Amino acid sequence: MDESTTTARFLANREAATFLNLSPRTLEKLRVIGGGPRFRKFGRRVVYAMVDLELWANAPGCESTSDANYDVTR
Repeated sequence: MDESTTTARFLANREAATFLNLSPRTLEKLRVIGGGPRFRKFGRRVVYAMVDLELWANAPGCESTSDANYDVTR
């Protein structure tokens, strides 16, 4: 099934935060400073596609704070 035939499921900020086990304020802050999951604005409403949340959550992690990519991850 290709992406054009599937229906994307979107979550509001509070729902996305719950899904990621973060506070809604953390997601709001990440929208401003960067480094968070991709989001979309429908008018004044901010939403997150489930696929973007899953991609962000499953991005390669770090094993320690001395990893080269530690500063660029969440």
